[in-house]
Amino acid sequence: MVATTRQADRERVAILVDVQNVYYTTREAFGRHFDYNAFWARFAAGREVVAANAYAVDRGDPRQRQFQAILRGIGFSVKLKPYIQRCDGSTKGDWDVGIALDAMEAAPRVDRVVLVSGDGDFDLLVERMRERYGVMVEVVGVERLTADSLIRAASHFVPIEGELLL
Repeated sequence: MVATTRQADRERVAILVDVQNVYYTTREAFGRHFDYNAFWARFAAGREVVAANAYAVDRGDPRQRQFQAILRGIGFSVKLKPYIQRCDGSTKGDWDVGIALDAMEAAPRVDRVVLVSGDGDFDLLVERMRERYGVMVEVVGVERLTADSLIRAASHFVPIEGELLL
């Protein structure tokens, strides 16, 4: 049996979004929010989305739950870690290791990884995925708040600006 339209003909993509990083960098740089719908329309259109994960910290408040439902409605799997406040007042909710693990698992199955983050800790991950799996890695971030090492490691860098902002 031969299908008339084969998904195998479309570019396979994994989309990984560091929600906390995007929230804070767009707020600091522009005083605005990231437009997840516009992002999805631009980066998922015409591609086979193999994985689409949005990594966030769960504080349990109603507005945050509503935001998570919106992300799920767009097409993301929302991965949550509990918000932890330490005795000294510092907080924890870092997804770097989880994002790295999911990226390395997805890389051999896709043609392109779209990583939405400006965190320089991901530069080695991006280099490794490109070298080991020959995958294109597109980094999307606020240009002036994205680590230069991450921009250099990427196959292509897309600045968050214009239509990617609400």
